[in-house]
Amino acid sequence: MHLDLSGRTALVTGSTQGIGEAIAAALA
Repeated sequence: MHLDLSGRTALVTGSTQGIGEAIAAALA
């Protein structure tokens, strides 16, 4: 699963959600 910087920004923006937070933590 390859994500661009813009993709990471979108995930981080949705970090307020459970799944978004988990993914953001994995990318961190």
